[in-house]
Amino acid sequence: MTPRKNRGILTYLFIILVAIFCIYFITSKFSESAEHVDYTSIIKYFDEYKVSYYELDLGTGELTYSLEGEDAKHKYNVPNVDIFLLDTKEYRQKYNELHKDAPLEQDYIKITDRTWLYSLIPVVLTVILGIAILYFLMKQSSGGGKYTSFGKANLKAQADTRTATFDDVAGADEEKQELEEIVDFLKHPNKYASIGAKVPKGVLLLGPPGTGKTLLARAVAGEVGCPFFPISGSDFVEMFVGVGASRVRDLFEQAKKHAPSIIFIDEIDAVGRHRGAGLGGGHDEREQTLNQLLVEMDGFTGNESVIVIAATNRRDILDPALLRPGRFDRQIVVGYPDVKGREDILKVHAKNKPLAPDVDLKVIAQTTQGFTGADLENLLNEAALLAARNNRKAVTEKDIEEATMKVIAGPEKKSRIVTEHDKKVTAYHEAGHAVAAYNLPTQDKVHQVTIIQRGMAAGLTVTRPDNDDMHVSRNQMRENIVMLLGGRVAEEIFLDDICTGASNDIERATKIARNMVTRYGFSEKIGTVVYGSDSEEVFLGKDYGHTKNYSEAVAAEIDEEVKSIIEKAYADCRTIIKANSDKMHLLAKYLLKHEKIDGEDFEKLMRGEITELDLIDAPETGSGDSFSINKE
Repeated sequence: MTPRKNRGILTYLFIILVAIFCIYFITSKFSESAEHVDYTSIIKYFDEYKVSYYELDLGTGELTYSLEGEDAKHKYNVPNVDIFLLDTKEYRQKYNELHKDAPLEQDYIKITDRTWLYSLIPVVLTVILGIAILYFLMKQSSGGGKYTSFGKANLKAQADTRTATFDDVAGADEEKQELEEIVDFLKHPNKYASIGAKVPKGVLLLGPPGTGKTLLARAVAGEVGCPFFPISGSDFVEMFVGVGASRVRDLFEQAKKHAPSIIFIDEIDAVGRHRGAGLGGGHDEREQTLNQLLVEMDGFTGNESVIVIAATNRRDILDPALLRPGRFDRQIVVGYPDVKGREDILKVHAKNKPLAPDVDLKVIAQTTQGFTGADLENLLNEAALLAARNNRKAVTEKDIEEATMKVIAGPEKKSRIVTEHDKKVTAYHEAGHAVAAYNLPTQDKVHQVTIIQRGMAAGLTVTRPDNDDMHVSRNQMRENIVMLLGGRVAEEIFLDDICTGASNDIERATKIARNMVTRYGFSEKIGTVVYGSDSEEVFLGKDYGHTKNYSEAVAAEIDEEVKSIIEKAYADCRTIIKANSDKMHLLAKYLLKHEKIDGEDFEKLMRGEITELDLIDAPETGSGDSFSINKE
């Protein structure tokens, strides 16, 4: 239901309620004007012949009367009209005998009967109000249409759909090239029909969240200029059986009427999951919806000039019938952008943001490996908010640096009170990570080390890759484990105790070691064999009740091998930390004094260009900013 229709119905309901209130107010006024006397007193007036005039309304039971010697008129609501007439019958007869020249029944008693219409008005209004409320509830529950709109597709208004073109899409050149063929077909269908070529009926966009799948679909519609019908997979599924299938039919009917057109189904895994994977194995509402979708895409009826584009990040759970040629003929993987793609994306989102001269988008792209397009957009937006908060007219490198850290780990929590002991533990812990990473050949360069709490982390060591590696080697994974254990090793050596701060590091190190043994075949003892299933989670009962595909003896060997990898890495880390104990102490003191250090100053410290004397002479920086010392 559109907001305009909602306002109309609410207006009608308001008018009805006001009318009922007015009627109640008027009738209550009449009842308030009646005298508060009991029925016995009223009848006593008649028995003693004190009533000189009265008028009775048979419908409402309202009695208007005057007493002898009074000009005022009094009102009273008679409980029962028939009993009242019976009780006053003798009075009327006696009064007429005494006043034969002016009998009461002829001149004074005026018995009116307007009851049926008067009493029917509240009933009619109540019925109208009930029908209006029922109509309103039905409109709301049906998603904004008529009663039959339960089976209508819940499409967004095309006027509200944001238009986009391929110029708005960056960092996905190959993906755009694949989709340009769809655009060309929709613009020039005769060119393909003349040589018997058929355009793909469906395009499935695969990739992690935030990589631009929805934007690509909107860009195709924007390039063609054709109607665009966006809908979410969850919009098909309802609590009523058959509603989803009906909505699929309605969706394709509307698309055919406006052909050539594009149907975009976001998060199609909500309706396109593997059939027969449920614990009950029943033919539920979701499976009926999927069956109807399969028929509409490549069934008995042709859908020429209607292209279906769908997006998902869970291809592994889609039904095989949905992925076969004739339905989703083309599958396009929209992955994480590379360093050039990230730079192009940053340029797109920086168009309407003034940047300071010290901002280099290429450097930002290098420091944001693993960021999606949505992450980069959020990064520049956070940087702009920081600049505005500090009353700057342009976004500076400092704003972007802080925004990057905020996106990665959350905002700084400088206001939280941290004890000197906790700060010392965090300083040596993070120094252990940084020094280990510096001395490991395959590890990325340290970009920043901080002991200011962000999110759930008491401190943070951020490394920056020089390039985007496609493959991860065995030595690199081993050194990843060594670097992760650097914090725990530093605590053990320099603090004579260990704490819980390394729990996440140990968890990540253990996961890497187990994957090396069970998935990648990096263990000589276990061999080049995959143990366990790739599907670690039970999905709708598909893996329910499945047992391990290896024996308990092999499981014990796997555990021993994982433990051996961790212990070897721990020993290597101890060697590195002990050999650089002077750098560890200096870096920890630096962090305790300034709370964070950037990559450039860290490199100088590790090369011996920053000494303890420089650190003592350096001024305090309560803001946590690092300083830079130039040596000749």
